[in-house]
Amino acid sequence: MEAILARKMRATLEPYHATVYFAPEAFAAWEDLGFPHRGMGYFASRAAAMGKVGSAVVAATFYNFNPTLVDRFIPAAWDIAEPDAVIEARFGVADAALRRILGDTLDSPEMAWAAQVACEAADACQTNGRPLAAAHASISSPNDDHLRLWHALTVLREHRGDGHVQALVSGGLSGIESVISYAATGELFDAAFYRRSRGWSDDEWAAGEEALRARGWVDSAGPLTEVGRAGREMIEAQTDRLAIAPWEAIGERAADRLRATVRPWSRAIVAAGGF
Repeated sequence: MEAILARKMRATLEPYHATVYFAPEAFAAWEDLGFPHRGMGYFASRAAAMGKVGSAVVAATFYNFNPTLVDRFIPAAWDIAEPDAVIEARFGVADAALRRILGDTLDSPEMAWAAQVACEAADACQTNGRPLAAAHASISSPNDDHLRLWHALTVLREHRGDGHVQALVSGGLSGIESVISYAATGELFDAAFYRRSRGWSDDEWAAGEEALRARGWVDSAGPLTEVGRAGREMIEAQTDRLAIAPWEAIGERAADRLRATVRPWSRAIVAAGGF
């Protein structure tokens, strides 16, 4: 099985998992918990599975966020809501958002099948050295099929993400260098979005760009050079290799069918503004 399959799985399955960060139900839930800022909801909801960890742990595992941004929200979030309450609210967000967007699909045989296969893949994740994947895998899977699928895809997403951090560290990229070089690929959003959402100042961003220029990754105008593109592809290829095990466990045929089954749901989530 080619490792590139892991990248294809991520591209299709990501919106189903990530709706919990972007759906309006999420913002309402963080407000109900008493969080004063949406950013606190993001950091707390993703980190809560690890317990009452400090900002240094969250910054290390999330990697490309400015640690000073994380400091604004963690550990203050735990003074407002216990991690268990945040996890419960997070499941509530996923439930409400998916019910709103996907409707009767939640009770379909396809959903039941997808949940079962995704759980098998998630159970095959090796979590040694992967703190976020291990934390989310330790949470009991819910009973409803659409939430079983969502939880399994969360574990699989964090399994890949932890491996991606390993690849970035091995490639010698700091957190800010990793996000600058990714932004320079133009794959999703522009640099301004990443700079703002990851909490980096203009001066810090400029220093990161200069560090990448010094290693020949970006040119004077900002785009990736041939060296930079090759470097990013090496990191992505390593990430794919580190993420392939759960898909090997269920087999390529089941993985392809899972991707085909979830694709229309992911598209509906994107169309509804859930990603």
